[in-house]
Amino acid sequence: MAASLEHEINFCPRCGSKLTQAERFGRLRPVCPACEWVYFADPKVAAAALIEQEGRVLLVRRANDPQRGLWTLPAGFVDAGEDPRAAVERECLEEAGLRVRVTALQDVLFGQEHERGAHILIVYRAEITSGDLRPGDDVDRVAFFPLDDLPPLAFSTTYRILGL
Repeated sequence: MAASLEHEINFCPRCGSKLTQAERFGRLRPVCPACEWVYFADPKVAAAALIEQEGRVLLVRRANDPQRGLWTLPAGFVDAGEDPRAAVERECLEEAGLRVRVTALQDVLFGQEHERGAHILIVYRAEITSGDLRPGDDVDRVAFFPLDDLPPLAFSTTYRILGL
């Protein structure tokens, strides 16, 4: 995880000097040779909703790459300063037209599935409070599916969360 993030920065944001690699805090990190600023790569965090009703799970079909046309849980990146629970509520409204209430933490998963993906996925159980089921934002379909008759899923984390 950290190695790919550490190559995203080449110049010091404080003084503009070219960064070099140096051992700091137990590992090689980008360091400014002029002002000694150290770059610490932060992981990308996403939050997802697990919404089940009458033995069926809510899934959304991705309209964009990667994994366009495959299904996953409603999810998205957590913005800086945003509570991950609020991110789940926002994503459900944006992607599925539903207002939800987070009811429990389901799981926290680590592992980046593609180069633009999250490093940490926080999955919450949620229940629908209002809204009309409709696709929006970066999905083109949204539907409930029985766990024994799921469409093709986009990510291994989706399989893991669904216990498959």
